[in-house]
Amino acid sequence: MAQIIGLPKLSPTMEEGVLVRWTKKEGDKVSPGDLVAEVETDKANMDFNIEDEGVLLKFLVKEGDTVKLGAPVAIIGKAGEDITALIEQANASGGTAAPAKPAAKQAQDTGGAARDTAAAARRDGAAAAPAASGTKGPEDSANAPAARREPREATRPEQDRGGKAAVKPAAAAKPPARPAAASGKPPAQPAPARGDGRLLASPLAKTLAIELGIDLRQITGSGPGGRIIERDVRAAAEGKHNGHAEPAEAGPDAPPEAAETGEYAATGDDKAAAASSQALVPTMRARAVQDSDGDWDDVAPSNMRKRIAARLTEAKRDVPHFYLMRDLDAAALLAYRQRLNDLIGDRPGATKISVNDLVIKAVALALRRMPECNASWQGDALRRFHRVHVGVAVAIPEGLVTPVVRDADMKGIGAIAAEIKDLAERARSRSLKAHEITGSTFSVSNLGMFGIERFTAIINPPEGGILAVGAVRDAAVVDKGTVVAGKRMTVTMSCDHRVIDGALGARWLTVLAELIEKPESLAL
Repeated sequence: MAQIIGLPKLSPTMEEGVLVRWTKKEGDKVSPGDLVAEVETDKANMDFNIEDEGVLLKFLVKEGDTVKLGAPVAIIGKAGEDITALIEQANASGGTAAPAKPAAKQAQDTGGAARDTAAAARRDGAAAAPAASGTKGPEDSANAPAARREPREATRPEQDRGGKAAVKPAAAAKPPARPAAASGKPPAQPAPARGDGRLLASPLAKTLAIELGIDLRQITGSGPGGRIIERDVRAAAEGKHNGHAEPAEAGPDAPPEAAETGEYAATGDDKAAAASSQALVPTMRARAVQDSDGDWDDVAPSNMRKRIAARLTEAKRDVPHFYLMRDLDAAALLAYRQRLNDLIGDRPGATKISVNDLVIKAVALALRRMPECNASWQGDALRRFHRVHVGVAVAIPEGLVTPVVRDADMKGIGAIAAEIKDLAERARSRSLKAHEITGSTFSVSNLGMFGIERFTAIINPPEGGILAVGAVRDAAVVDKGTVVAGKRMTVTMSCDHRVIDGALGARWLTVLAELIEKPESLAL
Protein backbone atom coordinates (compact mmCIF):
# COMPACT_ATOMS: atom_id res chain seq x y z
CA MET A 1 0.00 0.00 0.00
CA ALA A 2 1.34 3.42 -0.96
CA GLN A 3 2.44 5.75 1.81
CA ILE A 4 3.84 9.24 2.31
CA ILE A 5 7.49 9.56 3.32
CA GLY A 6 8.32 12.50 5.60
CA LEU A 7 11.60 14.34 6.06
CA PRO A 8 13.47 12.58 8.89
CA LYS A 9 15.53 14.24 11.63
CA LEU A 10 19.09 14.09 10.34
CA SER A 11 20.77 16.10 13.11
CA PRO A 12 19.85 16.64 16.78
CA THR A 13 19.07 20.34 16.28
CA MET A 14 17.41 20.02 12.88
CA GLU A 15 14.03 21.71 12.46
CA GLU A 16 14.01 22.02 8.67
CA GLY A 17 16.25 21.18 5.76
CA VAL A 18 16.96 22.10 2.16
CA LEU A 19 16.60 19.24 -0.30
CA VAL A 20 19.84 19.66 -2.22
CA ARG A 21 19.30 16.88 -4.76
CA TRP A 22 17.44 13.67 -5.38
CA THR A 23 19.75 10.71 -5.98
CA LYS A 24 16.90 8.57 -7.35
CA LYS A 25 14.26 9.21 -10.00
CA GLU A 26 10.52 8.77 -9.89
CA GLY A 27 9.77 5.17 -10.79
CA ASP A 28 12.99 3.80 -9.27
CA LYS A 29 12.72 0.79 -7.01
CA VAL A 30 14.29 1.27 -3.57
CA SER A 31 15.12 -0.91 -0.58
CA PRO A 32 15.71 -0.07 3.09
CA GLY A 33 19.00 1.80 3.49
CA ASP A 34 19.11 3.14 -0.08
CA LEU A 35 20.26 6.73 -0.47
CA VAL A 36 17.44 8.73 -2.05
CA ALA A 37 18.39 12.36 -1.41
CA GLU A 38 20.97 14.77 -0.03
CA VAL A 39 19.63 17.25 2.53
CA GLU A 40 21.27 20.40 3.86
CA THR A 41 20.67 20.70 7.60
CA ASP A 42 21.77 23.36 10.05
CA LYS A 43 25.05 21.48 10.52
CA ALA A 44 26.03 19.77 7.27
CA ASN A 45 24.78 18.06 4.14
CA MET A 46 23.30 14.74 5.26
CA ASP A 47 22.32 11.55 3.44
CA PHE A 48 18.61 10.75 3.41
CA ASN A 49 18.31 6.96 3.40
CA ILE A 50 14.95 5.33 2.82
CA GLU A 51 13.61 2.91 5.44
CA ASP A 52 10.96 1.24 3.30
CA GLU A 53 10.85 -0.95 0.23
CA GLY A 54 8.91 -0.13 -2.90
CA VAL A 55 8.80 2.19 -5.88
CA LEU A 56 9.27 5.96 -5.67
CA LEU A 57 5.92 6.96 -7.16
CA LYS A 58 6.05 10.73 -6.64
CA PHE A 59 8.43 13.44 -5.43
CA LEU A 60 6.49 16.03 -3.43
CA VAL A 61 9.28 18.62 -3.18
CA LYS A 62 11.73 19.98 -5.70
CA GLU A 63 15.47 20.32 -5.40
CA GLY A 64 16.24 23.54 -3.55
CA ASP A 65 13.01 23.54 -1.52
CA THR A 66 13.15 24.17 2.21
CA VAL A 67 11.20 21.46 4.02
CA LYS A 68 10.01 21.30 7.62
CA LEU A 69 10.91 18.32 9.77
CA GLY A 70 8.42 15.51 9.14
CA ALA A 71 6.85 17.22 6.12
CA PRO A 72 5.91 15.03 3.12
CA VAL A 73 8.71 14.68 0.58
CA ALA A 74 7.80 11.60 -1.46
CA ILE A 75 5.27 8.82 -1.96
CA ILE A 76 6.41 5.21 -2.06
CA GLY A 77 4.35 2.16 -2.96
CA LYS A 78 3.74 -0.36 -5.71
CA ALA A 79 3.97 0.48 -9.38
CA GLY A 80 0.62 1.56 -10.81
CA GLU A 81 -1.07 2.39 -7.49
CA ASP A 82 -3.57 5.25 -7.37
CA ILE A 83 -1.97 7.96 -5.21
CA THR A 84 -4.40 10.82 -5.93
CA ALA A 85 -5.69 10.89 -2.36
CA LEU A 86 -2.17 10.84 -0.93
CA ILE A 87 -1.11 13.76 -3.13
CA GLU A 88 -4.11 15.77 -1.94
CA GLN A 89 -3.29 14.86 1.65
CA ALA A 90 0.32 15.95 1.21
CA ASN A 91 -0.68 19.22 -0.43
CA ALA A 92 -3.10 19.96 2.40
CA SER A 93 -0.44 19.39 5.04
CA GLY A 94 1.99 21.88 3.48
CA GLY A 95 5.43 21.83 5.05
CA THR A 96 7.59 23.25 2.30
CA ALA A 97 8.86 26.77 1.96
CA ALA A 98 10.27 28.22 -1.22
CA PRO A 99 13.82 29.52 -0.85
CA ALA A 100 13.51 33.05 0.47
CA LYS A 101 14.56 35.71 -1.98
CA PRO A 102 16.44 38.81 -0.86
CA ALA A 103 13.97 41.56 -0.09
CA ALA A 104 13.85 44.26 -2.70
CA LYS A 105 15.34 47.59 -1.76
CA GLN A 106 12.71 49.95 -0.44
CA ALA A 107 12.25 53.49 -1.65
CA GLN A 108 14.69 55.89 -0.06
CA ASP A 109 12.23 57.55 2.29
CA THR A 110 10.44 54.40 3.44
CA GLY A 111 13.62 52.31 3.70
CA GLY A 112 15.30 54.93 5.82
CA ALA A 113 12.18 55.30 7.93
CA ALA A 114 12.05 51.58 8.62
CA ARG A 115 15.70 51.51 9.64
CA ASP A 116 15.29 54.57 11.88
CA THR A 117 12.17 53.03 13.40
CA ALA A 118 14.00 49.78 14.16
CA ALA A 119 16.95 51.63 15.68
CA ALA A 120 14.69 53.78 17.83
CA ALA A 121 12.71 50.76 18.96
CA ARG A 122 15.89 49.01 20.08
CA ARG A 123 16.90 52.06 22.07
CA ASP A 124 13.51 51.96 23.78
CA GLY A 125 14.31 48.42 24.96
CA ALA A 126 12.12 46.55 22.52
CA ALA A 127 13.23 42.98 21.84
CA ALA A 128 12.07 40.96 18.88
CA ALA A 129 11.45 37.26 19.50
CA PRO A 130 13.35 34.82 17.26
CA ALA A 131 11.30 33.81 14.26
CA ALA A 132 10.03 30.26 14.22
CA SER A 133 11.90 28.14 11.73
CA GLY A 134 8.83 26.21 10.63
CA THR A 135 6.18 27.57 8.27
CA LYS A 136 2.48 27.81 9.00
CA GLY A 137 -0.35 26.19 7.14
CA PRO A 138 -3.47 28.08 6.07
CA GLU A 139 -5.27 27.45 9.38
CA ASP A 140 -2.27 28.54 11.43
CA SER A 141 -2.02 31.74 9.43
CA ALA A 142 -5.67 32.52 9.97
CA ASN A 143 -5.43 32.05 13.72
CA ALA A 144 -2.05 33.74 14.18
CA PRO A 145 -1.93 36.73 16.56
CA ALA A 146 -1.73 40.20 15.11
CA ALA A 147 1.71 41.44 14.16
CA ARG A 148 3.71 43.66 16.48
CA ARG A 149 2.59 47.26 16.23
CA GLU A 150 5.94 48.80 15.48
CA PRO A 151 7.91 47.26 12.58
CA ARG A 152 11.41 46.19 13.40
CA GLU A 153 12.76 45.64 9.91
CA ALA A 154 12.10 46.85 6.40
CA THR A 155 10.76 43.44 5.44
CA ARG A 156 9.34 40.43 7.25
CA PRO A 157 8.34 36.93 6.19
CA GLU A 158 4.62 36.21 6.08
CA GLN A 159 2.58 33.20 5.08
CA ASP A 160 0.51 33.04 1.97
CA ARG A 161 -2.46 30.77 1.73
CA GLY A 162 -0.47 28.03 0.03
CA GLY A 163 1.96 27.59 2.91
CA LYS A 164 4.84 29.26 1.06
CA ALA A 165 7.02 31.73 2.89
CA ALA A 166 6.89 34.99 1.00
CA VAL A 167 8.77 38.19 1.68
CA LYS A 168 6.43 41.15 1.95
CA PRO A 169 7.09 44.75 2.88
CA ALA A 170 6.44 45.45 6.55
CA ALA A 171 4.14 48.18 7.74
CA ALA A 172 6.99 50.65 7.92
CA ALA A 173 7.52 50.39 4.18
CA LYS A 174 4.02 51.62 3.32
CA PRO A 175 3.69 55.02 1.67
CA PRO A 176 3.81 57.79 4.27
CA ALA A 177 0.47 59.08 5.52
CA ARG A 178 -0.86 62.21 3.84
CA PRO A 179 -0.93 65.47 5.75
CA ALA A 180 -4.33 66.27 7.23
CA ALA A 181 -4.65 69.47 5.20
CA ALA A 182 -4.43 67.53 1.95
CA SER A 183 -7.18 65.12 2.98
CA GLY A 184 -9.77 67.78 3.65
CA LYS A 185 -10.35 66.46 7.17
CA PRO A 186 -10.08 68.67 10.24
CA PRO A 187 -6.53 68.87 11.56
CA ALA A 188 -5.54 66.79 14.56
CA GLN A 189 -5.87 68.53 17.89
CA PRO A 190 -2.78 69.48 19.91
CA ALA A 191 -1.60 66.78 22.26
CA PRO A 192 -3.51 67.18 25.51
CA ALA A 193 -1.55 68.22 28.55
CA ARG A 194 -1.87 66.50 31.88
CA GLY A 195 -2.64 68.35 35.06
CA ASP A 196 1.05 69.19 35.46
CA GLY A 197 1.32 70.45 31.88
CA ARG A 198 3.26 67.46 30.49
CA LEU A 199 2.59 66.40 26.90
CA LEU A 200 1.53 62.89 25.96
CA ALA A 201 3.93 61.15 23.56
CA SER A 202 4.97 57.59 22.83
CA PRO A 203 8.51 56.49 23.78
CA LEU A 204 9.36 56.02 20.10
CA ALA A 205 8.15 59.51 19.24
CA LYS A 206 10.23 60.99 22.04
CA THR A 207 13.42 59.19 20.93
CA LEU A 208 12.86 60.05 17.29
CA ALA A 209 12.25 63.71 18.13
CA ILE A 210 15.63 63.88 19.85
CA GLU A 211 17.34 62.33 16.82
CA LEU A 212 15.69 64.64 14.31
CA GLY A 213 15.84 67.80 16.41
CA ILE A 214 12.06 68.22 16.62
CA ASP A 215 10.37 70.10 19.48
CA LEU A 216 7.45 67.97 20.65
CA ARG A 217 5.66 71.08 21.92
CA GLN A 218 5.26 72.25 18.32
CA ILE A 219 3.54 69.05 17.17
CA THR A 220 -0.14 68.12 17.31
CA GLY A 221 -0.74 64.47 17.98
CA SER A 222 -2.84 62.14 15.86
CA GLY A 223 -2.71 59.12 18.17
CA PRO A 224 -5.39 57.93 20.60
CA GLY A 225 -6.41 60.78 22.87
CA GLY A 226 -4.30 63.17 20.82
CA ARG A 227 -0.98 61.72 21.94
CA ILE A 228 2.06 62.30 19.75
CA ILE A 229 3.22 59.20 17.93
CA GLU A 230 6.04 58.35 15.54
CA ARG A 231 4.33 59.39 12.31
CA ASP A 232 3.61 62.83 13.77
CA VAL A 233 7.32 63.38 14.40
CA ARG A 234 8.23 62.19 10.91
CA ALA A 235 5.61 64.44 9.34
CA ALA A 236 6.97 67.36 11.34
CA ALA A 237 10.52 66.57 10.25
CA GLU A 238 9.46 66.41 6.59
CA GLY A 239 7.57 69.66 6.91
CA LYS A 240 10.59 71.28 8.55
CA HIS A 241 12.72 70.47 5.52
CA ASN A 242 10.00 71.83 3.21
CA GLY A 243 9.51 75.00 5.22
CA HIS A 244 6.22 74.02 6.89
CA ALA A 245 4.90 71.40 9.26
CA GLU A 246 1.63 69.50 9.16
CA PRO A 247 0.35 66.84 11.56
CA ALA A 248 0.10 63.32 10.17
CA GLU A 249 -3.33 61.84 9.52
CA ALA A 250 -4.24 58.51 11.04
CA GLY A 251 -6.49 57.73 8.07
CA PRO A 252 -10.00 56.26 8.23
CA ASP A 253 -8.85 52.89 6.92
CA ALA A 254 -5.85 52.50 9.18
CA PRO A 255 -6.03 49.08 10.86
CA PRO A 256 -6.22 49.03 14.66
CA GLU A 257 -2.89 47.27 14.92
CA ALA A 258 -1.18 50.11 13.07
CA ALA A 259 -1.88 52.61 15.85
CA GLU A 260 0.59 53.22 18.63
CA THR A 261 -0.89 52.57 22.04
CA GLY A 262 2.19 53.26 24.17
CA GLU A 263 1.76 56.27 26.46
CA TYR A 264 4.56 58.56 27.50
CA ALA A 265 4.65 61.78 29.46
CA ALA A 266 7.86 63.80 29.35
CA THR A 267 9.37 64.36 32.81
CA GLY A 268 11.87 66.94 33.97
CA ASP A 269 14.68 64.41 33.60
CA ASP A 270 13.55 63.62 30.07
CA LYS A 271 13.58 67.30 29.15
CA ALA A 272 17.06 67.68 30.58
CA ALA A 273 18.25 64.62 28.66
CA ALA A 274 16.72 65.98 25.48
CA ALA A 275 18.40 69.34 26.00
CA SER A 276 21.79 67.76 26.69
CA SER A 277 21.52 65.65 23.55
CA GLN A 278 20.97 68.60 21.22
CA ALA A 279 24.71 68.69 20.51
CA LEU A 280 24.31 65.24 18.94
CA VAL A 281 21.38 66.25 16.74
CA PRO A 282 23.46 67.33 13.69
CA THR A 283 25.31 64.01 13.74
CA MET A 284 22.08 62.05 14.20
CA ARG A 285 20.39 64.00 11.43
CA ALA A 286 23.31 63.34 9.09
CA ARG A 287 23.14 59.65 9.92
CA ALA A 288 19.40 59.59 9.25
CA VAL A 289 19.95 61.17 5.84
CA GLN A 290 22.69 58.68 5.07
CA ASP A 291 20.52 55.75 6.15
CA SER A 292 17.69 56.95 3.93
CA ASP A 293 19.78 56.43 0.80
CA GLY A 294 18.71 52.77 0.72
CA ASP A 295 22.20 51.58 -0.24
CA TRP A 296 21.93 48.07 1.17
CA ASP A 297 20.86 44.56 0.21
CA ASP A 298 18.72 42.29 2.37
CA VAL A 299 20.16 38.80 1.94
CA ALA A 300 18.05 35.77 2.78
CA PRO A 301 19.93 33.78 5.48
CA SER A 302 20.86 30.19 4.83
CA ASN A 303 19.29 27.40 6.83
CA MET A 304 22.53 27.11 8.80
CA ARG A 305 22.68 30.84 9.53
CA LYS A 306 19.10 30.87 10.80
CA ARG A 307 19.82 27.96 13.10
CA ILE A 308 23.04 29.55 14.38
CA ALA A 309 21.13 32.76 15.10
CA ALA A 310 18.41 30.92 17.00
CA ARG A 311 20.72 28.70 19.04
CA LEU A 312 23.21 31.40 20.02
CA THR A 313 20.42 33.81 20.93
CA GLU A 314 18.94 31.09 23.12
CA ALA A 315 22.34 30.30 24.66
CA LYS A 316 23.14 33.91 25.46
CA ARG A 317 19.67 34.46 26.90
CA ASP A 318 19.27 31.27 28.93
CA VAL A 319 22.82 30.38 30.01
CA PRO A 320 24.31 32.53 32.81
CA HIS A 321 27.75 33.22 31.32
CA PHE A 322 30.77 34.47 33.20
CA TYR A 323 34.35 34.70 31.96
CA LEU A 324 37.81 33.88 33.29
CA MET A 325 40.88 35.11 31.44
CA ARG A 326 44.49 34.03 31.85
CA ASP A 327 47.80 34.73 30.12
CA LEU A 328 49.90 31.62 29.49
CA ASP A 329 53.60 31.30 28.78
CA ALA A 330 53.65 29.73 25.31
CA ALA A 331 57.42 29.59 24.75
CA ALA A 332 57.80 25.97 25.85
CA LEU A 333 54.70 24.96 23.87
CA LEU A 334 56.13 26.42 20.65
CA ALA A 335 59.47 24.70 21.23
CA TYR A 336 57.74 21.38 21.91
CA ARG A 337 55.67 21.71 18.75
CA GLN A 338 58.82 22.37 16.73
CA ARG A 339 60.51 19.25 18.10
CA LEU A 340 57.48 17.12 17.25
CA ASN A 341 57.29 18.45 13.71
CA ASP A 342 61.03 17.89 13.24
CA LEU A 343 60.48 14.26 14.20
CA ILE A 344 57.55 13.96 11.79
CA GLY A 345 59.61 15.46 8.99
CA ASP A 346 58.29 14.88 5.49
CA ARG A 347 56.88 11.42 6.04
CA PRO A 348 54.10 10.67 3.54
CA GLY A 349 50.65 10.89 5.09
CA ALA A 350 51.90 12.44 8.31
CA THR A 351 50.12 15.51 9.70
CA LYS A 352 52.08 18.42 11.10
CA ILE A 353 51.19 19.41 14.65
CA SER A 354 49.56 22.81 15.20
CA VAL A 355 49.31 24.89 18.36
CA ASN A 356 45.57 24.20 18.33
CA ASP A 357 46.17 20.43 18.34
CA LEU A 358 48.25 20.80 21.50
CA VAL A 359 45.61 23.02 23.10
CA ILE A 360 42.89 20.45 22.37
CA LYS A 361 44.96 17.74 24.04
CA ALA A 362 45.65 20.00 27.04
CA VAL A 363 41.96 20.87 27.41
CA ALA A 364 40.99 17.20 27.30
CA LEU A 365 43.55 16.25 29.97
CA ALA A 366 42.47 19.17 32.18
CA LEU A 367 38.86 17.99 31.94
CA ARG A 368 39.90 14.45 32.84
CA ARG A 369 41.77 15.72 35.89
CA MET A 370 38.86 17.94 36.92
CA PRO A 371 35.67 16.11 35.88
CA GLU A 372 33.57 18.71 37.70
CA CYS A 373 34.09 20.95 34.66
CA ASN A 374 33.21 18.17 32.20
CA ALA A 375 29.55 18.58 33.04
CA SER A 376 26.19 19.90 31.88
CA TRP A 377 23.16 21.50 33.52
CA GLN A 378 20.04 19.38 32.91
CA GLY A 379 17.47 21.46 34.76
CA ASP A 380 16.83 19.00 37.57
CA ALA A 381 20.30 17.46 37.68
CA LEU A 382 23.98 18.24 37.18
CA ARG A 383 25.27 15.69 34.69
CA ARG A 384 28.96 14.77 34.86
CA PHE A 385 30.27 12.97 31.81
CA HIS A 386 32.52 9.92 32.08
CA ARG A 387 34.17 10.57 28.71
CA VAL A 388 35.79 13.69 27.29
CA HIS A 389 34.55 14.77 23.86
CA VAL A 390 35.96 18.12 22.71
CA GLY A 391 34.15 20.21 20.11
CA VAL A 392 36.40 22.17 17.74
CA ALA A 393 34.87 25.26 16.14
CA VAL A 394 35.49 25.37 12.38
CA ALA A 395 34.59 28.40 10.26
CA ILE A 396 33.01 27.67 6.88
CA PRO A 397 31.55 30.11 4.31
CA GLU A 398 27.99 29.39 5.45
CA GLY A 399 28.71 29.93 9.15
CA LEU A 400 30.17 27.73 11.86
CA VAL A 401 30.38 23.99 12.48
CA THR A 402 31.71 22.26 15.61
CA PRO A 403 32.89 18.73 14.82
CA VAL A 404 33.77 16.57 17.81
CA VAL A 405 37.02 14.83 18.76
CA ARG A 406 35.76 11.93 20.85
CA ASP A 407 37.79 10.62 23.78
CA ALA A 408 40.36 13.33 23.13
CA ASP A 409 42.02 12.68 26.48
CA MET A 410 42.82 9.10 25.40
CA LYS A 411 44.29 9.95 21.98
CA GLY A 412 47.84 10.85 21.08
CA ILE A 413 48.72 14.29 19.76
CA GLY A 414 49.39 12.94 16.26
CA ALA A 415 46.02 11.18 16.16
CA ILE A 416 44.26 14.36 17.31
CA ALA A 417 46.04 16.41 14.63
CA ALA A 418 45.06 13.99 11.86
CA GLU A 419 41.46 13.78 13.07
CA ILE A 420 41.02 17.54 13.35
CA LYS A 421 42.44 18.03 9.85
CA ASP A 422 40.02 15.45 8.43
CA LEU A 423 37.02 16.85 10.31
CA ALA A 424 37.80 20.42 9.27
CA GLU A 425 38.13 19.47 5.60
CA ARG A 426 34.84 17.60 5.61
CA ALA A 427 33.16 20.40 7.56
CA ARG A 428 34.07 22.82 4.77
CA SER A 429 32.73 20.41 2.16
CA ARG A 430 29.54 19.93 4.24
CA SER A 431 30.06 16.16 4.31
CA LEU A 432 30.19 15.47 8.05
CA LYS A 433 27.98 12.74 9.49
CA ALA A 434 25.47 13.41 12.26
CA HIS A 435 27.50 11.59 14.93
CA GLU A 436 30.56 13.70 14.10
CA ILE A 437 28.88 16.98 15.08
CA THR A 438 27.05 15.90 18.23
CA GLY A 439 27.89 14.82 21.74
CA SER A 440 30.67 17.25 22.68
CA THR A 441 31.10 17.88 26.42
CA PHE A 442 33.29 21.01 26.10
CA SER A 443 34.38 23.16 23.16
CA VAL A 444 37.40 25.13 21.98
CA SER A 445 37.31 28.15 19.67
CA ASN A 446 40.67 29.39 18.35
CA LEU A 447 40.93 32.68 16.44
CA GLY A 448 44.67 33.00 16.91
CA MET A 449 45.35 32.27 13.24
CA PHE A 450 43.52 35.53 12.45
CA GLY A 451 45.70 37.56 14.79
CA ILE A 452 43.02 37.89 17.48
CA GLU A 453 44.75 38.09 20.84
CA ARG A 454 41.74 37.66 23.13
CA PHE A 455 37.98 37.25 22.85
CA THR A 456 35.02 35.66 24.60
CA ALA A 457 32.99 32.81 23.14
CA ILE A 458 29.34 31.83 23.60
CA ILE A 459 28.74 28.48 25.26
CA ASN A 460 27.31 25.73 23.06
CA PRO A 461 24.47 24.23 25.17
CA PRO A 462 24.25 21.84 26.89
CA GLU A 463 28.00 22.08 27.49
CA GLY A 464 29.21 23.69 30.69
CA GLY A 465 31.96 25.76 29.12
CA ILE A 466 34.03 26.80 26.13
CA LEU A 467 37.63 27.99 25.84
CA ALA A 468 38.50 30.93 23.57
CA VAL A 469 42.14 30.80 22.44
CA GLY A 470 44.02 33.86 21.22
CA ALA A 471 47.15 34.25 19.12
CA VAL A 472 50.64 33.65 20.47
CA ARG A 473 52.24 37.07 20.72
CA ASP A 474 55.62 38.55 21.57
CA ALA A 475 55.70 40.13 25.01
CA ALA A 476 58.21 41.60 27.41
CA VAL A 477 58.35 39.38 30.49
CA VAL A 478 60.30 39.47 33.72
CA ASP A 479 62.55 36.45 34.27
CA LYS A 480 64.54 36.41 37.52
CA GLY A 481 64.45 40.18 37.75
CA THR A 482 65.41 40.74 34.12
CA VAL A 483 63.11 41.88 31.33
CA VAL A 484 63.38 39.47 28.41
CA ALA A 485 61.43 38.71 25.23
CA GLY A 486 58.78 36.07 25.75
CA LYS A 487 55.79 34.40 24.12
CA ARG A 488 52.33 34.80 25.60
CA MET A 489 48.93 33.38 24.75
CA THR A 490 45.64 34.54 26.28
CA VAL A 491 42.85 32.06 26.90
CA THR A 492 39.34 32.95 28.08
CA MET A 493 37.05 30.40 29.67
CA SER A 494 33.31 31.01 29.30
CA CYS A 495 31.51 29.20 32.11
CA ASP A 496 27.91 28.24 32.71
CA HIS A 497 27.51 29.50 36.28
CA ARG A 498 24.96 26.77 36.98
CA VAL A 499 27.73 24.21 36.45
CA ILE A 500 31.04 25.96 37.13
CA ASP A 501 31.63 28.52 39.86
CA GLY A 502 34.42 31.07 39.75
CA ALA A 503 36.83 29.23 42.03
CA LEU A 504 36.28 25.94 40.19
CA GLY A 505 36.89 27.56 36.82
CA ALA A 506 40.02 29.28 38.14
CA ARG A 507 41.43 25.96 39.37
CA TRP A 508 40.71 24.36 35.99
CA LEU A 509 42.60 27.16 34.22
CA THR A 510 45.51 26.58 36.59
CA VAL A 511 45.63 22.91 35.58
CA LEU A 512 45.44 23.93 31.91
CA ALA A 513 48.28 26.41 32.39
CA GLU A 514 50.50 23.70 33.90
CA LEU A 515 49.87 21.46 30.90
CA ILE A 516 50.50 24.23 28.37
CA GLU A 517 53.61 25.58 30.08
CA LYS A 518 55.07 22.08 30.63
CA PRO A 519 53.95 20.48 27.34
CA GLU A 520 55.94 17.26 27.81
CA SER A 521 53.19 16.26 30.25
CA LEU A 522 50.76 16.11 27.31
CA ALA A 523 52.36 12.83 26.28
CA LEU A 524 51.84 11.21 29.68
